Amino acid sequence: MALRIVEFFGYDPIDKSPAASAARKRFICPFIGSKCTKQLRDKSISGACTVKLVNSGPIICCPNRLYASEYVILRKVAETAFGAGVKLISGEDVPRVDHDGLFVAVFGKRWGKELRLPQRSGRGAYFVDWILALIGKSGRMSEFVAVEVQAIDTTGNYRAERDSYLKGTGHHGYSNAGLNWENVSKRILPQIIYKGHVLRHEQLCKKGLFFICPTPVYERIQDRLGKSMVSYHFQPGALTFQWYNIGPTAHEGHVRSLQPGGAFTTTIDQVALAFTSPSNLPPAGVYQRAIESELDRLNS
Repeated sequence: MALRIVEFFGYDPIDKSPAASAARKRFICPFIGSKCTKQLRDKSISGACTVKLVNSGPIICCPNRLYASEYVILRKVAETAFGAGVKLISGEDVPRVDHDGLFVAVFGKRWGKELRLPQRSGRGAYFVDWILALIGKSGRMSEFVAVEVQAIDTTGNYRAERDSYLKGTGHHGYSNAGLNWENVSKRILPQIIYKGHVLRHEQLCKKGLFFICPTPVYERIQDRLGKSMVSYHFQPGALTFQWYNIGPTAHEGHVRSLQPGGAFTTTIDQVALAFTSPSNLPPAGVYQRAIESELDRLNS
């Protein structure tokens, strides 16, 4: 494959503005306001937020990129789940406010404190990235939703391109890196299904699980599931996809906008059924024809 970096520490890789230069020098992610957490295989800081294959559009490769505009994606989930006018606060701030039924306590990274959940069989396979809990006027939780945020992993190596941008030597071109689409089937979908079933057991999880990702990841999920899922209203066991794109090229010293691409609500059962009974199968006999073609070639 051929891949190049589109956003580097939040900015165009060749942006020479003071803001972009400072972000690269200090390894700062402007979307979370702290050091970049994305790593290369040797554990050095990556800095890549968004990448592009030679024959496709940009795709977000770091989940922190989706936290632009002060975690706007979490605000949108809260408004979708609980209604307009809700206000996000850190879970640790719940005892410090006068409750009016509109506060939503956020539990997750960089929001004060992550929830400590018991592990199952020595693993925490049902942990989610975020919990948004609507607090009633009594100060007690009235309901909650869970949120998973997923970008796309890369394969191969873009180290030379990354190093050239850090040194300020200009556009390096395309690397031999690629995108790990196999993760959609091997890791992302099984985790969604498992966590969705866990959340269905929760009495106060009345609207289920929200899954936020870049538009191409959602499109690949749809391709894998055969585009046969039925739309449902919110309910326990619901799964809501929300997907995002980056906006057009920005002026120097500015980051691109984060633009909503759409939303779709179905159920965990629909996803599980589509995952185990795909409808987008290749034509019958595809293996036989491939084998016979190769045998004919070898015998010719």
